[in-house]
Amino acid sequence: MATIVIGSVPAEEFALKHTLDVLPDVKFECERIIKSGEDAVMPLMWARNVDKEELDAAFEEDPSVDNVRLLADFEDEYLYRMDWIDQVELLLGMLTNSEATILDAYGKREEWRLRVMFPTRDKFSATYEFCNEHGLTYDVESIRDMDGEPAGRFGLTEGQYQALVLAAQEGYYNVPQEKTLEELANELDISHQALSERLRRGTESLIEDTLLVGSDPDLM
Repeated sequence: MATIVIGSVPAEEFALKHTLDVLPDVKFECERIIKSGEDAVMPLMWARNVDKEELDAAFEEDPSVDNVRLLADFEDEYLYRMDWIDQVELLLGMLTNSEATILDAYGKREEWRLRVMFPTRDKFSATYEFCNEHGLTYDVESIRDMDGEPAGRFGLTEGQYQALVLAAQEGYYNVPQEKTLEELANELDISHQALSERLRRGTESLIEDTLLVGSDPDLM
């Protein structure tokens, strides 16, 4: 069964440490990370909250990157493709030994936060053992097994998934509201309080599993 793991890695043990050191306000978001040879990975990556000239200068001095290519310039955010050639042992271990897929990677300040899908729980365990053997830090925040059902894919219980879908379909979130909480609770044959809790917890799970992956932990 596939497993989704959210965790963090210190910037000093990851690519772009120099760039994050000299540009502490820069924020990175990787669209995709793939293996690029035996000792490198190739990210497709957004850079935000930074001056482009300062960023390019930092890349030039950063020993962890090579072959930097600007793909798009939107004035306040820039899309790059590059090779990460240093401090990528963890990523190589995930992609090679554990057959993992890096779903999201966000870098800022002193850490990177990763959302990774492993094909099995054993594959995740292999990555954790790899970290211990190589002295790497991988602080796991959450682990979720995907059971193949829609609810499992989004980190929801079946009850939360059912409640959220029904609320959306019946117009509970519409303006003006088409169905009240009491009416939805009657349809599900549960109490008003139980439905309210399912919607709150389900919404929280969706936000944590998506929007908060790259958020500043100090603000969470």
